[in-house]
Amino acid sequence: MNSTKVQTSTANPSILARIFSKRMFLCVVFGFSSGLPLYLLLNLVSAWLRDSSVDLKTIGLFSLASFPYVWKFLWAPFLDRYNILGLGRRRSWMLFTQVTLLFAIALLGFFNPLDNLKMIVFLCGAVAFFSATQDIALDAYRREILDDLELGLGNSMFVNAYRISGMIPGGLSLILSDFVSWNQVFLITALFMIPAILVTLFIKEPVCPQAPRTLGQSVIEPFKDLVCRKGKIGILGIILFIFLYKFGDSMATALATPFYIDMGYTKTQIGIVNKSIGLWTMVIGGVIGGVWMLRIGINRALWYFGVGQIVTILGFVLIAHVWKNPEFMPTILNSVAFLINELCNTNIDLAKYFTFPSVTLLSFVVGAECLGAGLGTACFLAYMCRETNKAYVATQLALFTALSAVPRTVCNATTGFIIEATGWENFFIICYGLAIPGMLMLLYVAPLKEGKVG
Repeated sequence: MNSTKVQTSTANPSILARIFSKRMFLCVVFGFSSGLPLYLLLNLVSAWLRDSSVDLKTIGLFSLASFPYVWKFLWAPFLDRYNILGLGRRRSWMLFTQVTLLFAIALLGFFNPLDNLKMIVFLCGAVAFFSATQDIALDAYRREILDDLELGLGNSMFVNAYRISGMIPGGLSLILSDFVSWNQVFLITALFMIPAILVTLFIKEPVCPQAPRTLGQSVIEPFKDLVCRKGKIGILGIILFIFLYKFGDSMATALATPFYIDMGYTKTQIGIVNKSIGLWTMVIGGVIGGVWMLRIGINRALWYFGVGQIVTILGFVLIAHVWKNPEFMPTILNSVAFLINELCNTNIDLAKYFTFPSVTLLSFVVGAECLGAGLGTACFLAYMCRETNKAYVATQLALFTALSAVPRTVCNATTGFIIEATGWENFFIICYGLAIPGMLMLLYVAPLKEGKVG
């Protein structure tokens, strides 16, 4: 009887045991390592260029340097097939890309954007390439160490750490840029790759008994498997959903840092709010969301978290509207104060506490965006992992995540032109509209009637 109890306990660990397991720790460490290079390209580089008087159109075009995130499935079979450092297929590629990224990021700050723009474009492309390659290895490693029930929680932990890593280039590094030179900023930022390097050196390679024996097999079989399991129509539905689900959210956040700067916020204010408010909303909300996915499954999470992801785009609309109409917030606050005074027989004046640019408003918008988009990304990644076959996980997951990066890279290159033509407020309204088709696709790929699917 005691033996039976032990086996049952081992087979069905508690929620707390799952949260504090070694597997979740690895998801956190590698999520941080995965997010740091991308947020450096999205936040720190764009702020650096804007601070150096580079125009918005050029900054927007810099997203084209992130093309490797779109095309990474082309070289993913090499990672499924080859063990380049003798540490195992996953660990070898993880260590190689992490060390390379450390040096590439540090090198960026030694060039002046106005004098060496081509070199900066080249280095940003290199960072994107090795970052995308690292993601292939990390995604495959994560899928191989997590069981199906842990996909929601594990990806939630990964995504939260992924987004927390954005607090370094989008928070700490921005603050440092007010006090030290940009080359020191990029050097310090690069050093945050070291924890992942150390962990990679000491972990064990996951066991994969069905590893491809030839390069040809690692290229062809993953696609044949998808066709056999899903059918041509099913694959088209999955591709369309992956492209659309985060389309509006990803476009809305593409130039978030330049947006805040244009609204009159200082780099220090942006950095502090990103690091404090954004951090806590992501950590707390992410853990709750991950645990919730254990209970409700991936399908329902895609619906619930997707709604939150869309609604938070309206926060950007609010800031842009208040910037153009400074009397808007005082009018709203006076109306709220009037109701409070009538109901509670008080005499408060909320409007006197509001001045624009308002750090309180910025904190609210950043917190909501980090929570909504973070949860949406967590269940989105869990969905993509669920649709893969473990025998070909690196190539299939690279294909799915590459498709999800298309809006951020190809489409976001046009954001600067759209903003120049429509203004910030109308741009974010457009982003809100572009987020709706992805939710409608859930009727096909994740119907609620299927209940708890995870």
